[in-house]
Amino acid sequence: MRGQTQYIYPVEADNLEKRYGSFYAVKNNTFKIKKGEIFGLLGPNGAGKSTSFKMMCGLAKPTSGTARIMGIDIIKHPAKARSNLGYMAQKFSLYGSLTVRQNLNFFALVYGISILKRKAKVDEIIEVFGLKEYEKCPAEELPLGLKQRLSMAAALIHNPPVLFLDEPTSGVDVLTRRDFWNHITSLAKKGVTILVTTHFMDEAEFCDRISLFYKGQTIAVGTPKELKQKAGANDMETAFINLIKESEVDK
Repeated sequence: MRGQTQYIYPVEADNLEKRYGSFYAVKNNTFKIKKGEIFGLLGPNGAGKSTSFKMMCGLAKPTSGTARIMGIDIIKHPAKARSNLGYMAQKFSLYGSLTVRQNLNFFALVYGISILKRKAKVDEIIEVFGLKEYEKCPAEELPLGLKQRLSMAAALIHNPPVLFLDEPTSGVDVLTRRDFWNHITSLAKKGVTILVTTHFMDEAEFCDRISLFYKGQTIAVGTPKELKQKAGANDMETAFINLIKESEVDK
């Protein structure tokens, strides 16, 4: 109807595929994520989660299909699309020899925060993520949990509407994982749209919706409750196993 504005999903994957010869690392990946939603790509290592993830933020070129961030095509306008995105890599990707504050200053500069606002913004994010007592510590000397926290702080320094987290809790202890997810859910409540990959089945319960990934393809999408009901299971691990069996039978 005339006068109505079309809803723009903060994140969209549109038939994303990545092929190496005849091998599909990712095939027919399609989904849409609403504002303030935590959307999980859940599956075992090697399922194609990270490949899909990298295509969506412009770090790998799709064989076919595309993705959009805040309605902007990542292939046609990669820089403009990425300006709306905070990205936390699976492996620690900050500068080990720089201190916590120096790393945050650097990323504030990279993301175009003006010199007049930079100090206040860095002070704010240090406070929010509880990094005050570590601000003069070189990043390489931080425990893994604090490194992950610093990586997330750097990804959020420019207040992006969309946050991509690639295996953010891999290698950290249970308490650190819980603390990290508290940060994630708090951000979602403030309207940040979050795409997260994980192979921890229990973390699926923190997501609003999940795409179950297996052998490069989505085998089911839904809320944790919907997927467990569909699979006739009481937990996500059993649900995932049952849905894999179903997908193999259907082929």
